[in-house]
Amino acid sequence: MPKNTNIKSVLIIGSGPIVIGQACEFDYSGSQAARSLREEGIEVVLINSNPATIMTDPISADHVYLLPLEKKYIVEILEKHKAMGRPIDAVLPTMGGQTALNLAIDCDKAGIWKKYDVDIIGVDIKAIETTEDREKFRLKMLELGVNVCQGRTARSFLEGKEIAQEIGFPLVIRPSFTLGGTGGGFVDKEEDFDKALNYGLHASPVHEVLVEQSVMGWKEYELELLRDSKGNFIIICSIENFDPMGVHTGDSITVAPAMTLPDTLYQQMRDLAIKMMNGIGKFAGGCNVQFSVNPADDKIIAIEINPRVSRSSALASKATGYPIAKIAAKMAIGYDLDELINPITGSTSAFFEPSIDYVIVKVPRWNFDKFKGADRSLGLQMKSVGEAMGIGRNFQEALQKACQSLEIRRNGLGADGRELRDQEAIKQSLAHPSWDRLFHIYDAFKIGLSFKTIQNLTKIDAWFLRQIEELIELEHEIEKFDLDDLPKELLLTAKQKGYADRQIAHLLGTKESKVYDRRKELGIKRVYKCVDTCAAEFEAKTPYYYSTFNTSQEFPDNESVVSDRKKVMVLGSGPNRIGQGIEFDYSCVHGVLAAKEAGYETIMVNCNPETVSTDPDISDKLYFEPVFWEHVFDIIEHEKPEGVIVQLGGQTALKMAEKLEKYGIKIIGTDFHSLDWAEDRGRFSSLLEELGIPFPKFGTVRSSDAAVELSRSLGFPLLVRPSYVLGGQSMKIVINEKELEQHVVKILHDIPDNNILLDHFLEGALEAEADAICDGEDAYIIGVMEHIEPAGIHSGDSHAALPPFDLTADEIRQIEEHTRKIALAMNVKGLINVQFAVKDGVVYVIEANPRASRTVPFICKAYQEPYVNFATKLMLGDKKVKDFNFKPVKEGWAIKIPVFSFNKFPNVNKELGPEMKSTGEAIYFIKDLEDEFFQKIYAERNLYLSR
Repeated sequence: MPKNTNIKSVLIIGSGPIVIGQACEFDYSGSQAARSLREEGIEVVLINSNPATIMTDPISADHVYLLPLEKKYIVEILEKHKAMGRPIDAVLPTMGGQTALNLAIDCDKAGIWKKYDVDIIGVDIKAIETTEDREKFRLKMLELGVNVCQGRTARSFLEGKEIAQEIGFPLVIRPSFTLGGTGGGFVDKEEDFDKALNYGLHASPVHEVLVEQSVMGWKEYELELLRDSKGNFIIICSIENFDPMGVHTGDSITVAPAMTLPDTLYQQMRDLAIKMMNGIGKFAGGCNVQFSVNPADDKIIAIEINPRVSRSSALASKATGYPIAKIAAKMAIGYDLDELINPITGSTSAFFEPSIDYVIVKVPRWNFDKFKGADRSLGLQMKSVGEAMGIGRNFQEALQKACQSLEIRRNGLGADGRELRDQEAIKQSLAHPSWDRLFHIYDAFKIGLSFKTIQNLTKIDAWFLRQIEELIELEHEIEKFDLDDLPKELLLTAKQKGYADRQIAHLLGTKESKVYDRRKELGIKRVYKCVDTCAAEFEAKTPYYYSTFNTSQEFPDNESVVSDRKKVMVLGSGPNRIGQGIEFDYSCVHGVLAAKEAGYETIMVNCNPETVSTDPDISDKLYFEPVFWEHVFDIIEHEKPEGVIVQLGGQTALKMAEKLEKYGIKIIGTDFHSLDWAEDRGRFSSLLEELGIPFPKFGTVRSSDAAVELSRSLGFPLLVRPSYVLGGQSMKIVINEKELEQHVVKILHDIPDNNILLDHFLEGALEAEADAICDGEDAYIIGVMEHIEPAGIHSGDSHAALPPFDLTADEIRQIEEHTRKIALAMNVKGLINVQFAVKDGVVYVIEANPRASRTVPFICKAYQEPYVNFATKLMLGDKKVKDFNFKPVKEGWAIKIPVFSFNKFPNVNKELGPEMKSTGEAIYFIKDLEDEFFQKIYAERNLYLSR
């Protein structure tokens, strides 16, 4: 069916702030859908309250509404567009996760879509109700002849108890209409049931839970589908969970394509998935189906079906190169698959099942250290905050690359001297999955636990365990040699299995640089292969690459052809985590677009499958690789860019600055010495002293004895923190010598050989921050924000008002003056963020970060100016500050609202301090300070302050 020409404008509903269970994968799908619709000449209207996204940027949509995701604001938008004489024709609610779907259903029930004559496209409301209501889903599957777990829905505590008695233990509880498995869990023993049932009933917005038999330990698979209005289906890819049933898919290591799925079972799953999608409704679009298989008899049961794009569809898009959200958006306006072109090849039909000749491994990223006392076990409720993906020619290579991407101070899967050797602790970890079980499987093989014991404890498929066991066997072989007599074949095998030079150096007791030199000498070089959706059957137009190692004549060619254009490389921010989230991806994307405008060929390096920066449409070349020195250096050697931009990708990219400097690679923008200046507290404070800028008394120590000694001259309370960290990691306010000693010992244990900073903490001070752009000669303050909470709460966890609401004109003048002086003295080229404490009319500088900050996207959205674009052109030397005509839109106040995911950790107190805990943010505009919302948060500003 051709495009529906009646649809002239579409409203896309976003997913709101980032929370655990709903992250930036919906920024990716929403941005892609918006671009896809605009290509068709459709006016795109977008509502989302998250300022850190590309989705809410003017480059994505014709009209962006940064408003809370509530019915009244939907009505406001529909009314406004009707009054403009350009009424909204349709709403696309499948690109904003559960939040968007729930809002679309609420509006439907309230008759809003009907009243304004708005069609719901891309989904069927009845299909959503069938899939989200656990009882309707169960009954529909039984009607279709699809196996499901034995169980029923409970709408009361009493009913739940009755069902449990019927089925018997172990059981699983799944609340209806929740996201990321919230409120769900396994119950093995009768005595734990009452508490779990109560929690599940409260977690469900409709207070219903499905109580069913447990299939813990069964195998888990997912299929990503697309269907058009004719009923044409394609399977985008199969995904296999490395972890068996019992761990939420968002917390599971996943592999694509499925590795241990026999073709007969795969065909059965395909047929079931198609039957299920047809059975729930006749809508056109994307769908994710989850199955479980009993390893004893290969019985397949359906777990759930999501009739929308999801976390898995972002992964599947990046895994195959097939842009699911882009195609789903076009299908939503009437196109069929056979009428669309696959954007990757630019010549083949979109009605073409991707075929991949490599392996994808996704490993989640957790942040348990931010939630003291949290239950670290993994179960039905998702707890990870992000994910990294590795692409390799085999499972082992992809697995090692995913582990290198996590940024948890590991060099891959083991071979770094950080193994656990306590047999009982390892066994405990294998039987009770937590974030580090993967590493402990490696450790178990390393200390000689039997294969049978490891499999019995983990229930992980033998094929996966054998792959890890093979790595240990390879390491034992390597350890028999020195670097000089290590056979070329053995070194090549290690590289083909994903081992970093650093890991090989550890095994051989030598340096990483020497391993690098040796493999170059032996001609063992990385080659770059194209992600092309069709296993090289057709030529790909999209330059999307991953690396591997030359394996004789099978595929010797380097598919990444280097052009003679001037190039710039942008380093991405890796997996999302608390302290470094989607806002850095926003900056990276704008950096790439600005460099393109300045005439550069742009090269993006990142490993996060959820983000817009890893959309192959954004940069001229995308290298989906770990932001890990060896990988970055090899790409630089291959591409030879003019330089590398490190100040947009958060701490991940900044950490590369020293190595880049050492190897003589140009850092575009602020140089390494200035970046390091900000981190070296001694040098930075000397600079402040020279400039006559006040700062809290401080000192630097490397031992607990020195800390206690120093505290006597600084005076308590003290702010204690390690250097070179982001998101306030390991920061704490201490009020006596005992607390000080304990915290310093802890930091030295967690981050050995680090300088520890002790600052006199200015109790009762107000906190403020400023962002600026600078060209080395001139600085322009893009925004000054005042925190509503007092000093002591991390800036990422504070509500912030732009502009300030009760600082005096003199205090604001001091902030602006200090910011300009610091930016110019440090020769900043690009962005800088400066944090302040204000007490008794004096403005003290707490710290300066010459890089993109968390607040930059917030200011860009509030003032409606593309400051990252401007900053990138200053970094490149393409423009000066005076070349820009700044016209910020300043009306009322914009408030940055931190959003937390404490509901995932019910045992953790909502205490806030110098270490950041929020997972996302929203923006809210107020006209005046009498606003009810402002009054409420101002009244509660001291409520959660802890140490």
